[in-house]
Amino acid sequence: MKKIARFVKDESGVTAIEYGLIAAAIAMVLIVSAKPLGNAIGALFNNVKDNIS
Repeated sequence: MKKIARFVKDESGVTAIEYGLIAAAIAMVLIVSAKPLGNAIGALFNNVKDNIS
């Protein structure tokens, strides 16, 4: 019974899981925002190109 209680109270693995979830969330934000950001930068360079010509 003591081993089960000790296992339930052990939080050492929780921190690693939380860091993994945070890293996954950051990765998702970067992936989702990459395409619109790339399109905006492409449009900016096209605008500069058209103004130079």
